Amino acid sequence: MRFGLDRMRRMMTVLGSPEQRLQAIHVLGTNGKTSTTRMIAAILERHGLRTGVYTSPHLISYGERVRIGERDLSEGEFAGALARAARAAERVNRTLAEDDHVTQFELLTAAALSEMAEREVAVAVVEAGLGGRYDATSVIDAPVTVLTGVGLEHTRWLGPTLRDIAEEKLAVVRPQGTLVLGSWLAPPALAVAQRVAGEREARVVCVEEAPSTVALAARGAFQRRNFALARAAAQAHLRAAGIELDDGAVSAAAAATEVPGRLQVVDERPLTLLDGAHNPDAIDELTRALADVLEGRKVGLVMGVLEDKDAASMLAALLPACERAWFTAPPSPRALSPAALLSLARQLGFDAAECEPQPRRALDAARAWAGAQGRHRAALATGSIYLVGDLLRGLEASGTLHGQAAGRA
Repeated sequence: MRFGLDRMRRMMTVLGSPEQRLQAIHVLGTNGKTSTTRMIAAILERHGLRTGVYTSPHLISYGERVRIGERDLSEGEFAGALARAARAAERVNRTLAEDDHVTQFELLTAAALSEMAEREVAVAVVEAGLGGRYDATSVIDAPVTVLTGVGLEHTRWLGPTLRDIAEEKLAVVRPQGTLVLGSWLAPPALAVAQRVAGEREARVVCVEEAPSTVALAARGAFQRRNFALARAAAQAHLRAAGIELDDGAVSAAAAATEVPGRLQVVDERPLTLLDGAHNPDAIDELTRALADVLEGRKVGLVMGVLEDKDAASMLAALLPACERAWFTAPPSPRALSPAALLSLARQLGFDAAECEPQPRRALDAARAWAGAQGRHRAALATGSIYLVGDLLRGLEASGTLHGQAAGRA
């Protein structure tokens, strides 16, 4: 990766500056971005605003990354948007140094922004990729910025401390804009947020977790935080448009918005859960949420992690909630070996584990173990979005995917 916005700005120029035709909300943070982004769009849709959504990564199909009016792009629609962006990329690449070129994420982001502008959406809700300052999504002008949280991730690129990472993410806050954040934000990050907002005369909206009286379709206590952020961000946008927030519309959005790959129930017999938690903070939130979902069931864990993650901390948090484990490898060249996960588990005193390099076989083994005792056991697969996506594709292909579909609402 070569950081900088020059390539992306050239792409926008070739495409006719679609980012300038979009009213936007920018969602940044270490965890919870996709959930919050989809929730914001759901609230705005129920206020009569046609939304465009850009998230990453996808689980099954690239078309999931771009949603118009709460519907994923079809394969044909996505192909058309990508072809338009690819033609622009060819022109831009000819102007760059020989060792420089438009990246895949820049190409996808350009395709998304161009498609949303072509569809004339009322508001684009855009999830940042890596960081903020030099992220491809930062070419948008977003009066409302949401910070879901700051954790130690991608330290090689964003810096070694929470303060450093917060600086990179919050560099996109616009002058006289609105910054939405949660009261749970870590003190070093909160200090950066307050300073940046003060320097740019931005309004800070600090929210508490949504109360338990709000009926959420998305499972897990962590989703109450995401929904509180979404409500505040939607309200900020609506207020600027002269529209009052309607509590009925908010409740309807809460009850309707599911988030694929986040505590997703893919089968009830046995209870089978998929969750894309891929760093220690996300695993902590997942562990706390399990008690409400499992209802006393013992857990058979399927886990696969990328090599740049803090696998030891993730295992230390999750293994106490598990009875058995199958360690596998996400479909990525950056996957940590199952043997390395097994070694870490044994160092933590967890011996009821084995390696199964093929994710779908690992899930089959966990489901067979869970199914042997009916409602007393459950299977949980987590550790990587790439792992969850591969398992969803397998379940969909085999016709065994139940409950919430694979996100193509």
